Amino acid sequence: MTETTPAPGCVALTGATGFVGGHILRQLTAAGWRVRALTRRQGGLGGPAPGVTPVTGSLESRDALAALVEGADVVVHCAGLVAARRSSAFDQVNRDGTARLVETAAAQPVPPRFLLVSSLAAREPQVSPYAASKYRGEETLRKEGVGLFWQVLRPPVVYGPGDHATLDLFRQISKGFAVIPRTRGRFSMIYVEDLAAAVVALLGPPAQNAPVSHTTVPRASVLEIDDGKASGYSWAEVLAAAEGHLGRRVRSFAVPLAVQRLAAAVSVGSALVTGRAPMLSQGKVNEIAHPDWVCRTNRLNEFPFWQPSVGFDEGLSKTLAWYKAAGWI
Repeated sequence: MTETTPAPGCVALTGATGFVGGHILRQLTAAGWRVRALTRRQGGLGGPAPGVTPVTGSLESRDALAALVEGADVVVHCAGLVAARRSSAFDQVNRDGTARLVETAAAQPVPPRFLLVSSLAAREPQVSPYAASKYRGEETLRKEGVGLFWQVLRPPVVYGPGDHATLDLFRQISKGFAVIPRTRGRFSMIYVEDLAAAVVALLGPPAQNAPVSHTTVPRASVLEIDDGKASGYSWAEVLAAAEGHLGRRVRSFAVPLAVQRLAAAVSVGSALVTGRAPMLSQGKVNEIAHPDWVCRTNRLNEFPFWQPSVGFDEGLSKTLAWYKAAGWI
């Protein structure tokens, strides 16, 4: 059987080389799905893996997207840009890349289902260029995905084994201190393996032509997802959990907003010199300062086929253990 006419149960996956996408890839194959994974370079997936076929290319290449999507049952679009030197770069990837993928999927003789792994930031597009680009990506799917059975997942803070974005925080916690923003805001979180499990549960069994969500989750749904703590977390609660895990006090150093903005200016200036995306930007400061990143609208948790299994206490323990075993902390 040729790759362009795959057996039932084929997922076209973007972002498989990233933190979240890598976990989704592993859980899809474990559940019996055959996966075509978009990768920018040959060998980008780290070598051959059972049930996985790499497709070399990017979201900018319509030929690569056509090879990725042709004959697939489902598209899981996880790729995205989270840091950039220029604000316009966010739209180029998160909006325009999504648009090309949606157009390619919609043009198939039998259009696949389309699951967009977005971000809770899309709920507040005015906050930052990143948030706006994620919202515009969702809007592109709404407008261009006519005829597609599509859904959007909006995860909040995602953490877990292999994450570079939260590494500094976990490294600090392991040493008994934490530099945190001075804010009274609350935020939801989800352990990365729970997020990946939710994607697999939402798709249903690979050999089943009427997936779970066809009967329980409406098409054109935008779904928020969290670890089950309905009120989210404060920084005080995060540090209390860390103290419980370590068995000792975790000293906190709260950074005022003005200092965060100064640090962002320095980070952006350094990025101009190094040519790398800044670790901290003014948009990221706006996101951190926003008072409400709690999932509460149309939560996937409210459907019967999936529930989170890892709360923050357990997720903290698992993540710290993984970082230590990997030599990251």
